[in-house]
Amino acid sequence: MIDLNPNPEADERFVINILFHRPKSGVPSMIRIFARVLKVLNSESEPGQISLALCLAMVVGLTPFFGVHNFLIILLVLLLRVNLSTFILGFAAFSGIAYILDPIFHHLGLAILTADSLQDFWTSLYNSTFWRLTRFNHSIFMGSFLFALIFFVPLYVMANFAIRQYRSRVLGWVKKTRLMQALTASRFYSLYQSASGWWR
Repeated sequence: MIDLNPNPEADERFVINILFHRPKSGVPSMIRIFARVLKVLNSESEPGQISLALCLAMVVGLTPFFGVHNFLIILLVLLLRVNLSTFILGFAAFSGIAYILDPIFHHLGLAILTADSLQDFWTSLYNSTFWRLTRFNHSIFMGSFLFALIFFVPLYVMANFAIRQYRSRVLGWVKKTRLMQALTASRFYSLYQSASGWWR
């Protein structure tokens, strides 16, 4: 019943295509996304919307991509007023982190799935077609999903706090730095300025 060897290669290829796909404009998608996120951080967008997008991206990025739970989360992202640029960039970042943490997720998931006190519960779920589709019996899925749930609220609180602190204490200084002044004359800044029409 327990799957101890899930194959994440398809997920990694999916992430790589998002990160390094080069559109007709010749500018890698990741640079465009980063320009949009930078504009969001420097705007008056609600910090809660950015933080929620980051937290949802954590769940999708840390867990195996092709699952019922991620389909529902992506649908939720499209329905709610969360920042899509932040979600995509966060998804790519957490997917890379997941590749490093997979051994930890495996051991955590295996410990939960093999716990004697939970065997009857897991068996009842496995006998249901719907729950089998969720891939809950994968050790990496179970461990990563539990990890993401535990850190969902703490990440939301910390991201919300960090955005507010950045805007109140750092943003003014950043705009005055020589680096930012140099960027205003670069092609990157033209992307940064044109990003206002991108994903909202």
